[in-house]
Amino acid sequence: MPKMPVPFGDDVSACEMGGGNLVVLKTDMLVGKTDVPPGMNFWQAARKAVVMNVSDFAAKGVKPIAMLVSLGIPRSLRQSDIEELGDGLNAGAREYGAYVIGGDTGEASDLVISLSVFGISRKDRLMLRSGARPGDLLAVTGPFGKPSAGLKILVDSFKASKEIKKTLVQSILMPHARLNEGITLSKTAAVSAAIDSSDGLAWSLHEIARASKVGVSISYLPVAKEAAKFARINKLDLSTLVLYGGEEYELILAVKPRLWSKAAKAAEKVGGRLVKIGKTTVEKNVLMERRGKHVLIAPKGYEHFKTQASY
Repeated sequence: MPKMPVPFGDDVSACEMGGGNLVVLKTDMLVGKTDVPPGMNFWQAARKAVVMNVSDFAAKGVKPIAMLVSLGIPRSLRQSDIEELGDGLNAGAREYGAYVIGGDTGEASDLVISLSVFGISRKDRLMLRSGARPGDLLAVTGPFGKPSAGLKILVDSFKASKEIKKTLVQSILMPHARLNEGITLSKTAAVSAAIDSSDGLAWSLHEIARASKVGVSISYLPVAKEAAKFARINKLDLSTLVLYGGEEYELILAVKPRLWSKAAKAAEKVGGRLVKIGKTTVEKNVLMERRGKHVLIAPKGYEHFKTQASY
């Protein structure tokens, strides 16, 4: 398609609709064996499928309006399981102000929940991955590491104190998209680039660097305190947990330095926050300051786990 307003490889796709407006589209699918960990019920799985898609809209600053759902249903599912899926889809959509307006169902060898999401945006408000410039401030909307730790508990039976186990597991079973923050930040003109972090902090930083043709220097690692405790208990490398864990739905943003205060206040106004983690650079490397030295951050992303479905 000529003159695409959003290039291939960004979080969403879009088409011109005239008058400076865009039709914004997104499709993503959840697959039972690789996206549904032990302990996640059908309601939570369906809601997660919604959150996965909404988070990409959040990264572009776009409100989702309507969703179409295609369900691949294993023969082993009961009527009550299918109803639970429907309830989870509806709950997820309404949570973010959207509606499920139709779709399709069919038999499949594994659970598949494929969503197509529709929204409308002003072209000049859409936050792409490709707008960062050297010297921009890098920020995230929250700490990292909890979902990675939660997956290790659910999938690999790692240990955790009762104090933090519930929080870590809940971060996997009930994720949240930063839609309010994304929409309000898109109105500030302060954000030069943005991406959803569900593929992991490290991979997402590399994606912004690649799309914007800049480098990245991280001076502060946004660690969740529960992840830090979990890493100590299990003698794990904390930076690996935070950088390469994935399954977070935070936003990673490049912010124009002169408009930092405006962006931070906008996020706070909707109950969020911006955490400064570094800056973009002319040198096209993705680096982290560690013990007084700069070390390369590997371009690795979240790898979907393998489970045996329980249905």
